[in-house]
Amino acid sequence: MISIQFDHVGKLYRLGTVGTGTLSHDLNRWWKTRVLHQEDPYLKIGETNDRATHGHSDYVWALKDISFNVEQGDVVGIIGKNGAGKSTLLKLLSQITTPTTGTIRACGRIGSLLEVGTGFHPEMTGRENIYMNGAIMGMTRHEITRKLDEIIDFAGVARYIDTPVKRYSSGMTVRLGFAVAAFMEPEILVVDEVLAVGDAEFQKKAIGKMQDVSKGEGRTVLFVSHNMAAVRSLCQKGVVLNNGVLDFIGNAEAAIDNYLKETTQNGKKLIIDSIIMQKEYIRIHEISFNGSPYNTTIVNKQQFLDVIIKGTTFEPLQCEVKLTFKKLDGTPLATLAEGRYKDNLYRIKPGTFEIRKHIRLPKYIAEGDIKADLSLLRPKAENYFVATDCVFIRFEGFYDQFANPILLSREGLFGLESE
Repeated sequence: MISIQFDHVGKLYRLGTVGTGTLSHDLNRWWKTRVLHQEDPYLKIGETNDRATHGHSDYVWALKDISFNVEQGDVVGIIGKNGAGKSTLLKLLSQITTPTTGTIRACGRIGSLLEVGTGFHPEMTGRENIYMNGAIMGMTRHEITRKLDEIIDFAGVARYIDTPVKRYSSGMTVRLGFAVAAFMEPEILVVDEVLAVGDAEFQKKAIGKMQDVSKGEGRTVLFVSHNMAAVRSLCQKGVVLNNGVLDFIGNAEAAIDNYLKETTQNGKKLIIDSIIMQKEYIRIHEISFNGSPYNTTIVNKQQFLDVIIKGTTFEPLQCEVKLTFKKLDGTPLATLAEGRYKDNLYRIKPGTFEIRKHIRLPKYIAEGDIKADLSLLRPKAENYFVATDCVFIRFEGFYDQFANPILLSREGLFGLESE
């Protein structure tokens, strides 16, 4: 059963001005759309919402042509960069504002927590605000009273429940607001990034409650967050928005990978620009993977990763190369740090140097995109330099060739091997 349907939804704003800017334009728009039932003439000149550019029009699509369905009981994570249109989408669903184009159909009551203190009157006490919010949602006083103790207990604000909300901290306000939205039994629960204001204990409780709401009670949850770990643990499906346009929709894991891949890849950036630290007596001139000095994507069908490090040192070095593979969210997968275990250290004299590593890519990593960190270090002592997110590798399935067993390193990760 479809719980929410977004059908070619768009929201157009005029920058800096309410309306079209002049009375004659407002009348023209009214005549065209309301009387003649024609398309709004000002929709044609809107631009996509790329906040990093000045653009050529005062009309901007905060959302444009958004279409997808949400099934009853689904927990959907809506992710994207700041300004991508996530909060606008939830405000349209919550009827805080209306879409410029398209329609939204929702089945059941909607409980929204979009900003700290949403729907709260600062002069009223926490108890009074609970009753007011419940009444707005169409609940009777008896129904609200039945849920009152649970709401107060979950929010953890019993001592302040008869104190005006204006004296609450932002964290206390969010606690109470979430408790009201979750315990009033809406068919659709809409939660924006506000949970980030709460402490770790409350975030854990809130995520647990949203899981209960969706799985135990069969209610629908739309969850906006920049915390990919929370999205991964809570959501089954994911929607990625980019500059107001639907960029991806699918399962949560694939949506997170799509979002992180777009935000972490930097095109033709030199790998040496990924160096975040190096000793003052070392100068790294070039790092390349499979012959490329740029952090572009490498496909694992090449089976080997050739790493070359060129530099100058003013002091003698006894070092090893460490390479760590990670998921796009930073979870480590595999590491190469064999020098300390195999006594395979580089002993470099002062002057220019060149280090080459021929690393066999693992056959056990499933299909998907990963990134890698590279460092040169003295075993169990210090790093000579560290480069993060310096190369991206796309694994396109398991290898089918026979290979030597891959040892488990002492760091608890699968160990990469070099030849």
